[in-house]
Amino acid sequence: MIIKYLTLILLTFFINNYVYSAAIGTSTSGAEPDGRQDTTFFEIKNSNYKKGLDALKQAKKRFNDAIQFFTLANKEHPNEPNILNYLGYSFSKVDDFMMAEIYYEQGLTINPLHIEINEYLGELYLETNRIDKAKERLKVLEDCKCEEFDELQNLISKY
Repeated sequence: MIIKYLTLILLTFFINNYVYSAAIGTSTSGAEPDGRQDTTFFEIKNSNYKKGLDALKQAKKRFNDAIQFFTLANKEHPNEPNILNYLGYSFSKVDDFMMAEIYYEQGLTINPLHIEINEYLGELYLETNRIDKAKERLKVLEDCKCEEFDELQNLISKY
């Protein structure tokens, strides 16, 4: 019986991971470059960024590990919107909404058009009953013609 539940949980995780994997690496389209073009650290197999991504791909209990790795990655490469996005996402998954919001907002100060940050921050606003703020994030995503806009719009319509 326990094996069936574990199999179901793992299967659900892998399906969700597959769905979310399409969003990785597509977050800065249409944004102004911030002058830093060297993103080779994304590809280094033992970088803290890579370790953080790997932790996110594993079971939910690893979100605290992801936070540790992304915090180190943020120290190594400060003001990288993708790292700040994953820090915010990881904190939101452990229900630390205040820290998640801090990192999302920091990422948006660097790249206000970051697609995933706008979507995830909109979702956080919904979880914390701030629907008007979620609608503001939706408005930012309006012109992106992306699935993140559709997903956030769908969630907002349920409220």
